[in-house]
Amino acid sequence: MCYNKEKRKGVNAMRLQVSKTKNAASFYVTKSVYTNGKRTSKVVEKLGTYAALKEKLGDQDPYEWAENYVAELNRREKEGKEPDVIAKYSPSKVIKKGEQRSFNGGYLFLQQLYHELGLHKICNKITDKYRFDYNLNSILSRLLYGRILFPSSKLSTYELSSGLIEPPDFELHQIYRALEVIAKETDLIQAALYENSLSVSKRNTGILYYDCTNYFFEIEQEEGLKQYGYSKEHKPNPIVQMGLFMDGDGIPLAFSITPGNTNEQITLKPLEKKILSDFALSKFVVCTDAGLASTSNRRFNDRAGRAFITTQSIKKLKGFLKEWALDPKGWNLEGNTELYDIRDLDEETCKEKLFYKERWIKESDLEQKLIVTYSIKYRDYHRKIRDSQIQRALDTLDKNPSKMKKQNPNDYKRFIQKTSCTGEGEIADKEIYSLNADLIEKEAAFDGFYAVCTNLDEDTTEITRINRRRWEIEECFRILKDVFKARPIYLKRDDRITAHFTTCFMALLIYRLLEKKLKNEFTCDTIIRSLRDMNFLESKGYGYIPTYTRTDFTDALHEAFEFRTDYEIVTLKQMKKICKATKTQ
Repeated sequence: MCYNKEKRKGVNAMRLQVSKTKNAASFYVTKSVYTNGKRTSKVVEKLGTYAALKEKLGDQDPYEWAENYVAELNRREKEGKEPDVIAKYSPSKVIKKGEQRSFNGGYLFLQQLYHELGLHKICNKITDKYRFDYNLNSILSRLLYGRILFPSSKLSTYELSSGLIEPPDFELHQIYRALEVIAKETDLIQAALYENSLSVSKRNTGILYYDCTNYFFEIEQEEGLKQYGYSKEHKPNPIVQMGLFMDGDGIPLAFSITPGNTNEQITLKPLEKKILSDFALSKFVVCTDAGLASTSNRRFNDRAGRAFITTQSIKKLKGFLKEWALDPKGWNLEGNTELYDIRDLDEETCKEKLFYKERWIKESDLEQKLIVTYSIKYRDYHRKIRDSQIQRALDTLDKNPSKMKKQNPNDYKRFIQKTSCTGEGEIADKEIYSLNADLIEKEAAFDGFYAVCTNLDEDTTEITRINRRRWEIEECFRILKDVFKARPIYLKRDDRITAHFTTCFMALLIYRLLEKKLKNEFTCDTIIRSLRDMNFLESKGYGYIPTYTRTDFTDALHEAFEFRTDYEIVTLKQMKKICKATKTQ
């Protein structure tokens, strides 16, 4: 026989249950829970038998004590003070076949940023426009979380979505339908994201960095965006080009996709024009590398309050300018009025110092300032790289140099020369391979030197400081390729290809904002690996037990996002509150 005593109404209230037999009575704290949509009663705590409680309590009535104890538990729960959870597991029961027990919760932090960026509102706007019946917000969010945490195919992303604490509410075929819409609305998405991001983080739009890279396909057939061109990864496959603008703090701003056979120099202006029109930006400095420093691009950013800073190849300067740039005399040092001869510098005391010289030049009727810098540290870096390449060239000479092919101008094989005649000028019986000492000497003359051109009349130190941050846009591309696995691409249709890179761009934006929220104190590897490992064991009817290791990173993460998941158990009520809180923006 069972006796139930409930001190307050509501299915979520804990109750006292007394199980009576002929010779004994046992006291339990129970609670109604829902499992798979069905209501069931779970034992929260076993208090003991009547006899045991009587012995423990002395003169106090066990029934009265138990009722007060349950009432106190309900009071604490109502005040947000969760009681200890006691869940039972049997060593004799086999887990149900096909039952998922482990779930990832690292995505919850990405989810908060997703909603802070208003991506759910953007999805609602697009949904109202097309009036489709699938949940675009659910699909897009899962595509982004998957790209960051578990980058893979769209099929795998769909399958992995079931591994999140909140299950997906869409079908696989709806993902591909959604990709078509995302491709159509990529301009709207980018413009809206920029506007929404202003309320999430301050954007440094006074300085914009632009670069271009390409991604290869696992197919050989050219079509649409998929075209043969110069592959920066030296792959014999069709490629597609991606141009990317980044703000002065390393946060992605806008991107474009062009066919793989497009000259990257002509990709800058169309995207910059979109920024001018769609983002309502007008005055900024565009910083690029030498490969994008065409005269046309410089002229475009020499008007209407805009400016440019671009890397300049010293090797490609006119003779008199090259001679001036490499002249060891006449070098400046910030904060010092004397001129230096770099041949006389002390190797130790001057290793970290940056020497410079500058002059205004006029190229193609465009006035610009040429700044050349010299650093002993940079010189040593050049030497280290070249010495490594020379050693690889020597190793190749010892093997079979006749089969080698130079891949690009910076390939170590450039140091190997081939001759087909003897020293007397006679035709040799066979080709002779040797180290090109002349080329090595010529390249060594440029060690430690670096040049930029700009139309700004600013302090040289500031110009070089701005230019040095170009590495961050290269880091963006590295994350896209190596961490987010943006390539190789298996999609065939152009709209799905565009959508793929749109989601990659959004994922990169979320990730960069996450880095910033964590004050850039953690490496990319630490962030991604830790989020992937933030798994929870579901205790049916009770909550989620963290199975990850609490670290300095997880502490910083919880502090930054102002919610915690590192309790011994996160109750169902707590997890429901967390999920809701990450979507309330």
